[in-house]
Amino acid sequence: MSAVAQAPGAAVAPDERVGLDAVLAALNFMVLRRADDGTFLRLNTAPDWSGLLGPPDCSRGVGIALAGRSGFLDNFLVDALRLWLKGAPGRICSGVWLETDSHGSDWPLEAQAIVADGHQYLIIQHLSEEYAERVQVMQSARTHLLAEEALEREVMRRTAAVRQREEEIAIRLLAAAGMRDEETGGHVRRIGLFSAALGRALGWDPVRTTDIRVAAPMHDIGKIGIPDRILQKPGKLTPEEFRVMQQHTVIGANMLGDSTIPVLRMGGAIAHCHHEKWDGSGYPRGLRGEQIPIEARIVAIVDVYDAMINRRVYKEPIPEAEVLATMAEAAGKHFDPQLLDLFMQILPEIRSILASVAD
Repeated sequence: MSAVAQAPGAAVAPDERVGLDAVLAALNFMVLRRADDGTFLRLNTAPDWSGLLGPPDCSRGVGIALAGRSGFLDNFLVDALRLWLKGAPGRICSGVWLETDSHGSDWPLEAQAIVADGHQYLIIQHLSEEYAERVQVMQSARTHLLAEEALEREVMRRTAAVRQREEEIAIRLLAAAGMRDEETGGHVRRIGLFSAALGRALGWDPVRTTDIRVAAPMHDIGKIGIPDRILQKPGKLTPEEFRVMQQHTVIGANMLGDSTIPVLRMGGAIAHCHHEKWDGSGYPRGLRGEQIPIEARIVAIVDVYDAMINRRVYKEPIPEAEVLATMAEAAGKHFDPQLLDLFMQILPEIRSILASVAD
């Protein structure tokens, strides 16, 4: 918004004054200059709507007292006075406000306070169609945002439903495998929670973190295909029996790896590779280093930690200090050294999970 104001003493020809009034009228401006006594001198012919803020019959050059005529304008004039008293060239804008006439109609107005050539000006504009267009744009934007929010909520609802179905599939598979294995429900749940904690520490997004929480408990799902005489043997396995037991990794991968469901594919990768070792001495393929999927490297760490620190039918729990010392010795051999270091950093969270999820 801008206006043209003549400095005192400048000559303005009558036809130029008429032209200036016509321009200001077309722009719906009312231009006033602040006098020393705090009143305002109208510098152009009063527009039709000027009666909202002062006597409608005031002609050019007559002083107008604006105080008390509009609550919004009164507040703006407080800020404007600070600008005017500084005396330095500048401008501030009120933003749009509505004045209501005696018929209940709203008139959108906007004011600017200006210091120019040492004089203090107040310019008020009636926005008319411009304001209606602004409102329409804002309403359209609001409608668009509401539609986007509704769509986002629906996507989130459907995503949650899909996630619920995926978790139910995983739980049912684990329940079937658990009927034949000595592992406890607490163990498989902790493996998921431990793995999710490491995923968050790595900066994974919530979707990937949730995936590993659901997928990690399926690391031994392939044991469902191992004969009972080996799976439930109380003593040490023979070399041949151990070779059969190692096949639970391949069985698990075959069960889950070809799935179109991402969390099950991740479960297949974990099942296949969680017994691989960083130095390449693991099974079933002897992968080494970053050839091993990171999800499987995570589960390798948390699985060993949980197995050692908890009681099993075949052993007593091992003190944590001894567990951590043993794991530290295996850094760079069994375990990814960087992941193990990160695991050590989040031990308080790991211990909290351990305490809250009992066998």
